[in-house]
Amino acid sequence: MVETTGGGPQDGAAEVLDRPLPDGVRRKVVQIVADGFGGLTVAELPPQLRQYARFTPNRRAKFAGNAMAAALETDPLFRQRIGEKLRESQPELTGALDSGSPPPAADPLDVAAAAYVLRPPGWVKLVTAAGEEAQRADAERADEETRAELERLRAELDRAREHTRSETERLRAELDAAKKETDSLHRKLRSALADVKRGEAALRKLRGEMEAVRAEGQAQVSAAESETRRLKARLGETEAALEAARRAAREGRSVEDMRVRLLLDTVLDAAQGLRRELALPPVSVRPAETVDAVEPGRMTPKDIAARALSEDDPAVLDQLLALPQAHLVVDGYNVTKTGYPQMPLEKQRLRLLGQLAQLAAQTGAEVTCVFDGAELAAPVLLAPPRGVRVLFSKPGVTADELIRQLVRAEPPGRPVIVASTDREVADGVARAGARPVASAVLLKRLS
Repeated sequence: MVETTGGGPQDGAAEVLDRPLPDGVRRKVVQIVADGFGGLTVAELPPQLRQYARFTPNRRAKFAGNAMAAALETDPLFRQRIGEKLRESQPELTGALDSGSPPPAADPLDVAAAAYVLRPPGWVKLVTAAGEEAQRADAERADEETRAELERLRAELDRAREHTRSETERLRAELDAAKKETDSLHRKLRSALADVKRGEAALRKLRGEMEAVRAEGQAQVSAAESETRRLKARLGETEAALEAARRAAREGRSVEDMRVRLLLDTVLDAAQGLRRELALPPVSVRPAETVDAVEPGRMTPKDIAARALSEDDPAVLDQLLALPQAHLVVDGYNVTKTGYPQMPLEKQRLRLLGQLAQLAAQTGAEVTCVFDGAELAAPVLLAPPRGVRVLFSKPGVTADELIRQLVRAEPPGRPVIVASTDREVADGVARAGARPVASAVLLKRLS
């Protein structure tokens, strides 16, 4: 089945060939690539074909046929460049394909090969039609060969019959001559009574010769009949083979073709399933955004949990944040209750987020602040400051666990710094590859 999408001259690019490329079409395609190969620079060639850049077209077709066919199928840019060279060398054929009316007098294999390279709308039908035409031509050629073999066998049978007929006539003539000779001998015997013994001996000798000639004639007749039966059997086998060839041509495929097609469909379905399983998310999504959490204004009083993290020297924090693509994860309430616990929670959050926004602007690092909402009576409505991601833990998930999820979501090798004085959290994120920093160190840096 061919899948198509409407909307422009490039519609043929969405079509898919659901069967192997016919051998005749593939040879034409390889020849087109080999001819257009020399008109490209080494930089314009796919990496796997650059080693054949100095080859002649015939040597490229011989030694790099598979590589060129694979590159033409998988590299749209390379196919487009070969298509441009084809348009330059065969403007009439390519122009007819672009207009949707291939020349009726053109070779179907040339039309199919050009359509496979240019991918105009309906190119799959042209390739499929060329394959079917090649199969019909092969079947007709086999039919003609079988007919020629049948005619040859019939001619041999006619020659054998003619030979048998002439041999029989010759034997009959010899027999008639022998009979005439016998009559003559009989006349001589009657005329030469005195020479009876000699005549009888001659007669016995003549009879022996006659028997030998007769036996030889009968052996030749038997051999001719045996040869006739063999030729008749061969003729029957040939007719049966001709009928089988005609039946195979009518069916268009054999049992082996059906098995190969079934195997191909199985491989294609498995490849499509694997492609769906390996689908990757857009690269614009940050790993921290994949962690299941509640954004400000969308939580309940039960959407928050505990505290986290560890301590270190303040001078190291600037060095860590200066690393490429650094990500600072802050245990919000752990930091605020360490630095200004006497303030209400709302003012603690606003003060910390304002300071973190300044830090993000100064360092350019990604900053994520995690709050524990266990002490909140209602959802928090706030607009996160520029450059700071604000997350609250969901019901049943502690802030410590949310921080661990954020660390595990990052790819190995990215610098992740976690600000908290909780030893358990610090040890956990350190095992996951993050760098724990004490809340006091962050407070000193913010002040």
